Amino acid sequence: MSFFENLKGAITQKSSNLDKPDFYKADTNAKDQLERLKEFYKTAPSNVKSKVEGDINKLEYGIKGEDNVAFELKNSYLPIIVLHDLHIVFDDLSAEIDYLIITKKFTLVIECKNLTGNIEVNNNGDFIRTTKFNGKYKKEGFYSPITQNTRHLEMIKKIRLSRKLNVVIKKIIEKSFHENYKTVVVLANSKTIINMKYAKKEVKEQIIRSDQLIGHINKLLKESKNEPMTEKQMYEHADLFLSLHTPNTTDYMKKYLREDNEKIPIASNKGSEPQKTVTNTEDSPIFKELKEYRYEISKSEGVKPYFIYNNAQIEDLISTMPKTLDDIKKISGFGDIKCQKYGNAILDIIKKYS
Repeated sequence: MSFFENLKGAITQKSSNLDKPDFYKADTNAKDQLERLKEFYKTAPSNVKSKVEGDINKLEYGIKGEDNVAFELKNSYLPIIVLHDLHIVFDDLSAEIDYLIITKKFTLVIECKNLTGNIEVNNNGDFIRTTKFNGKYKKEGFYSPITQNTRHLEMIKKIRLSRKLNVVIKKIIEKSFHENYKTVVVLANSKTIINMKYAKKEVKEQIIRSDQLIGHINKLLKESKNEPMTEKQMYEHADLFLSLHTPNTTDYMKKYLREDNEKIPIASNKGSEPQKTVTNTEDSPIFKELKEYRYEISKSEGVKPYFIYNNAQIEDLISTMPKTLDDIKKISGFGDIKCQKYGNAILDIIKKYS
């Protein structure tokens, strides 16, 4: 290896000889949120303390699952580039990608699930979880992580096709897209039992355990007919996704706050001091009205409510109280199309509470 190659690696902090996993982006927003929740828990009022504790447990569980995946990747000795916890917003779409793995032949999108209970996937592709509490079994469905990954791929495809490319290149991208981009759902909890007896073959192929991940990547590499990328091309690809990443600035503490007049007292350290207050946004009239509007629109358009906007976006609307369409566009996930379709109605609702 030449002096200049080593120098280049030192300047760019890129491996000049990619012979093992390079965690090019290893940080995660979840750990910051966890620390904030733990700090808030110390002074949280009794009527929200259990909810905060539940959120802490969920975050810790999710982080543990992603750490299990990181362990497998770090010990794989594969020449891959790893991007962890990407938050990408494009037009009216947004995506939270747990892991994006760039190999020499393809890019793999990983959705990590550290699930409790036993999971069944039926022939319709529905995910059903069975848990046991106080001696009783409870069944509940949850959003398909495969559908979630499909949405991530659709977004990546739109981003690639949005570039200034000629017609021929765009057709090549469309034709070869699913050879170049693949997805997998990784179950990080080794105690979880998953029943896929009645699941379709294409569903079964997209769900693995964390200890099967490296074998799965090697299998895909062996089966791929793509020409290998150079290390330079791999890092250019990684840089493209890093340029699309925007730190998730959503303040998850807002759900314990409310903008209307109903207050929840926080215990004060000194009895003589006036009590501080937090509020519960989800109980406020403005939250309920924005949620009701979302529900009505989702019914008329035949889509899931969160396709219109999600609860975090409602909280952002309430915290910023936008006065114009340009103000709404500053909120993550609200692009030109969404603002054109729903913006004026949202402003009318917000105006009532300004």
